[in-house]
Amino acid sequence: MTNMRIFSGFNEIKSAAGTEIGASDWIEVTQERINFFAEATCDEQWIHVDQERAKRELPGGTTIAHGLLSLALAPLFIRSVIRLKGLRNTLNYGADRIRYLAPVPPVQGCAAASRLPKPRTCRLTACA
Repeated sequence: MTNMRIFSGFNEIKSAAGTEIGASDWIEVTQERINFFAEATCDEQWIHVDQERAKRELPGGTTIAHGLLSLALAPLFIRSVIRLKGLRNTLNYGADRIRYLAPVPPVQGCAAASRLPKPRTCRLTACA
C-alpha cells in the first residue's frame, strides 16, 4: 500500500500547494478491462480491442488502453495517496490540462504521482 498523506483541514492542504503528495500503487490494466471500457463507452476502435491487427500494425505490437480509461482511474489514484480528515463525500467537477504522455499497453498497468497545484486566481464576471 502507498503511504497516504492525511490532512487535518483545508488550510493544511492549501499550505501544501505546489508540493508532491505521493505516488499511487500500480493498477493493472488488462485487455479484459480495456474491452469492458470499450464496450461501456462505445469506443471500440481497433487500436484498443483488435489484438491481431495491433500486433501487425502498431509500433508496440499490442493494443493500447484508451486515454480516457487512464483518466477514469484518477479518483482511485488520488484516494490512494491523500485523505482529508472528516470528509465524507467528494465530487469530481472536472479536469484541466490533461495530457497522455505515453500509451498504456495491456498488462503493463499504470500509476500516478499526485501534486497539489498552486491555486490560480479566478474572477467571475456576471453578464446581463
